[in-house]
Amino acid sequence: MEIEELARKEIEKMEKVLKEVKIKDVKALEVYNLALSYFNDAKHFLGKKDFVRAFEAIVICWAYLDACLHFGFLEISEEIKKYFTI
Repeated sequence: MEIEELARKEIEKMEKVLKEVKIKDVKALEVYNLALSYFNDAKHFLGKKDFVRAFEAIVICWAYLDACLHFGFLEISEEIKKYFTI
């Protein structure tokens, strides 16, 4: 799979995830906002055809959300949990 396809795939998955995320603890808000910033950066870089940076940004977005889930700061559906390490 090419880097462009990987970046697109991860951004599309993250769009679904972000629609379902519920913040359970105010402590997560700052980190959640960082994740959103990286998500927006990923879309920006994808639009600029900078696929490496798009992929890097979306992976960082995933990592921030995964950390919040591990600390119990976010809530997601069982269907979406398969995308994370929890």
